[in-house]
Amino acid sequence: MIDSMFSVAVHALVYLNHKNCIVSSEALAENICTNPARVRKVMAVLKKAGLVTTKTGQVGGYRFDGDAQKLTLEQVASALGVRFVDCTWRSGDEDMECLVASGMADIMDSIYLQLDRQCRDSLRHITIADIDQKIFGQGKEIIL
Repeated sequence: MIDSMFSVAVHALVYLNHKNCIVSSEALAENICTNPARVRKVMAVLKKAGLVTTKTGQVGGYRFDGDAQKLTLEQVASALGVRFVDCTWRSGDEDMECLVASGMADIMDSIYLQLDRQCRDSLRHITIADIDQKIFGQGKEIIL
């Protein structure tokens, strides 16, 4: 259940890091292959988290001023409030007499929470710079 906001954010941050200049939402959207409104929505969250800066006006846009060597994908996910493993539907009913039916939802929620933590733990080891270097053939293999 990964929200597409995460993919848009990581793509945008890698692109901004690589370009090292102010990039408009239209140019970001073209590179990400999505629409500018979606980009602006994601970038607003990244700005609020302090991961990008903005410039307004005709030559306005977004700039990544952070340290790509230190910004991890887990930090990006946290800024967005992304949950990687989740389930919106719960089986059973806690009011039923059957122990399986009444206990399954809480157990599955616990499993999903643990899996989400494991995803986040893996993402703590991947930085924006790692992705940039992998794209341009200079980086190590990204291992989760």
